[in-house]
Amino acid sequence: MSEKTKTFEENLADLETIVSRLEAGDVPLEEAIAEFQKGMKLSQDLQSRLEKAEKTLVTIVNKDGSKEEQV
Repeated sequence: MSEKTKTFEENLADLETIVSRLEAGDVPLEEAIAEFQKGMKLSQDLQSRLEKAEKTLVTIVNKDGSKEEQV
C-alpha cells in the first residue's frame, strides 16, 4: 500500500484519467485490462467513501447533544 492514502478527489481524478485513456482506445489490450481492474478498485473505494460520508451527514445532532439517525 502507498505511504499516504490518497484523498477522494485524488482517486476520482485517477479514475477519470483511466476512463479517458480507455475511451480513447489507444491502449494495448493487456494494459487496458489492468487499467480497467485498477479503475474498478478505485470505483469501489470511492463508492465506499461516499456511503460513509452519507451516513455521517444523515446523523443529526439534537439541541441536547444526542444523535438521531435519519432513515
